[in-house]
Amino acid sequence: MTESLLKTPLHDWHVRRGGRMVGFGGWEMPVQYSSIIAEHTAVRTVAGLFDVSHMGRLRFAGPGAVEFVERLLTRRTCDMQPGVIRYTLVTDAASRILDDALVSRENDAAGSPVVGLVVNASNRCRVVAWIESQLPDSGVAFEDRTFETAMIAVQGPLALGIVGRLVADAAGAARLAALRGYRGTEAVVAGVPAAVTRTGYTGEDGVELVVPAAEAERLADAICEAGKADGLLPCGLGGRDTLRLEAAMPLYGHELREDTDPFAAGLGFAMNVEGRSFPGVERFRQPAAGPSVVRVGLVIESKRPAREGHDVLAPGMESPVGTVTSGSFSPTLGVPIAMANVAAAHAAVGTPLAVRIRDAIEPARVVRLPFYSRKKT
Repeated sequence: MTESLLKTPLHDWHVRRGGRMVGFGGWEMPVQYSSIIAEHTAVRTVAGLFDVSHMGRLRFAGPGAVEFVERLLTRRTCDMQPGVIRYTLVTDAASRILDDALVSRENDAAGSPVVGLVVNASNRCRVVAWIESQLPDSGVAFEDRTFETAMIAVQGPLALGIVGRLVADAAGAARLAALRGYRGTEAVVAGVPAAVTRTGYTGEDGVELVVPAAEAERLADAICEAGKADGLLPCGLGGRDTLRLEAAMPLYGHELREDTDPFAAGLGFAMNVEGRSFPGVERFRQPAAGPSVVRVGLVIESKRPAREGHDVLAPGMESPVGTVTSGSFSPTLGVPIAMANVAAAHAAVGTPLAVRIRDAIEPARVVRLPFYSRKKT
């Protein structure tokens, strides 16, 4: 393992539990413990625990914080109330998409607004550099808190209940139980003060907890013990990727790149363009005709999974009409699935297409995204 890879506060915990470690986004992370399918299935049926401490955790405070973030991101944030979380993009003056992120709003102990931003591990350094280049001379205190905290995701239909068992305080347990999607609160979990959000990257219910780095192992142990009888498993990046693919969640570097049209990628909800000015906004004013290329879901009608970069073909056409951005076997559906960018004329649900997989042309069809949706309770 390359010495330059960063390590999360749970690195040794993963190694002790048999996690197979790989490099990812500049960090040494577990790709799996037992098998990807077993971990994937645990999340879909019971619960799984993921170390997501490699994600960047940024903080804005001070009297100018709310106004600064409103000018920084593609999503409107000035109307966010404490506890609210939104998906957004980070763009620069050249209209490049630097990352996708989650932005949150809280108040500090004195009642002053604090804005949080969670960004991808592989993009953290350049996002931080861009933000620092845009900071005003005063009024905004900006911190990168990635290394002083840890972030643990507990995902699955039983996740909220498992974590709730570890909240001894009745008021805190009630807040957690009442927490809605894309909302956050504070709770003491297994004796550890935590910022808890009902968010995740798996398509399942669950929570993500940000805690002091020194408390990460104690919390992870407590969650695993609390969920042991239910079948909770520690999970790695492999299962996280197949889960997010089934849920049709975009991954930066695949469905989302610097030059991606967010509307074509199905991310128009994160582009609050009208009446706002954020870096590079002019590129994102949507033409009336709509995008010429659209992100779609494909089910591959063979046993061979498509992979990123494979050509998508239409019947009777020699030239590709699209490109696969992510693909894998779906443990939940039992078939190979993929997301792809295809010409809008070939994007309707039910359209027959094909994918060139190595030396073979494998039939496929366009299906509605997401491939999998959890049952809402």
